[in-house]
Amino acid sequence: MFTWAHVHMNTWIRGRITMSNVYYPDYLQLDKILGAQALESDKRGQHAHDEMLFIVIHQAYELWFKQILHEAGSVIAMFADHHVDDNNGELNIAVHRLQRVKTILDVLVHQMDIMETMTPLDFLDFRDMLRPASGFQSMQFKVLEARLGLRMEARFGKQYYTSQLKPQHKAEIEALEQLPTLLELVNAWLERMPFLESRYWPEGQATFFEQLERIYNASLVQGEEANAALWRKIFVEGSADRKLSPKACRSALFIMLYRDEPIFQQPFRFLEALLDIDEAMAAWRGRHLNMVHRMIGLRVGTGGSTGKAYLRGAMDSHYIFNEVADLSSFLFERRKLPPLPSQVKEALRFNA
Repeated sequence: MFTWAHVHMNTWIRGRITMSNVYYPDYLQLDKILGAQALESDKRGQHAHDEMLFIVIHQAYELWFKQILHEAGSVIAMFADHHVDDNNGELNIAVHRLQRVKTILDVLVHQMDIMETMTPLDFLDFRDMLRPASGFQSMQFKVLEARLGLRMEARFGKQYYTSQLKPQHKAEIEALEQLPTLLELVNAWLERMPFLESRYWPEGQATFFEQLERIYNASLVQGEEANAALWRKIFVEGSADRKLSPKACRSALFIMLYRDEPIFQQPFRFLEALLDIDEAMAAWRGRHLNMVHRMIGLRVGTGGSTGKAYLRGAMDSHYIFNEVADLSSFLFERRKLPPLPSQVKEALRFNA
């Protein structure tokens, strides 16, 4: 197994240890990292043992947020050039990096296990010393939400969202509103999918989506009658309250229904990765909510928020890719799918 010890030993054996070689503590800047825990309770001469744990956990969160932004930012850059090459592996890289983001988010959820070894009484030993600092001031998490696609107007408690930030940080968050989000770039990517264009389908027949609409409406059961109108809203007419266009939704549903076609396997995995991230962020918010309730009950947060009530509202309303999840409402059995014309089958080949 490769370890840092092997690197050190091999270098020593070759007689190459010099002051210019990479040295583990220096490479990781451990003097800065391990010296960055300044306890407020110690500054006030009222040492609180669990404040060290509180600081280390939150510093670890911020480091993971930095890695998530690194991964998500690279995916956004891939989509921002308006050309994602399925044949050249770009989409595979995007899927891999988003799956890494999801795995990191899972780790963030599990870190709550460590936080909860601190009891509410332990927390009270130093909690009031932290005011008005709050996790609500985490710039990196706000940047992440904004880059993924959570616009200011869609936020729960938007009037409070930037009120606790320093002016320069508030300006930075507001400037992100001018940049394209991953959700917007995914919409454009889906709109560029060519396989539903009329040139691929026989003339004189009902369009593919007209065929799908008939099949879908025929499959509705009692209590789902309103879904017929919802189909029209999502796939035909569009709506100002939706972020994905009808064209993008048609492409996404086509990918979902025909995901077994080789060319659609990676696009399908990409859409699934977006849903995985939404689910993981919701899980983190939910675990955070429960931890806050356990620690402070119904008290207000140190930053002045309503504590549990605010976190509950954010958890319920801050889904970013929920419109992709909505499309599962319109799936039906594979055996009912209309066969693809030969021209479309040919176009779906990787060598087309």
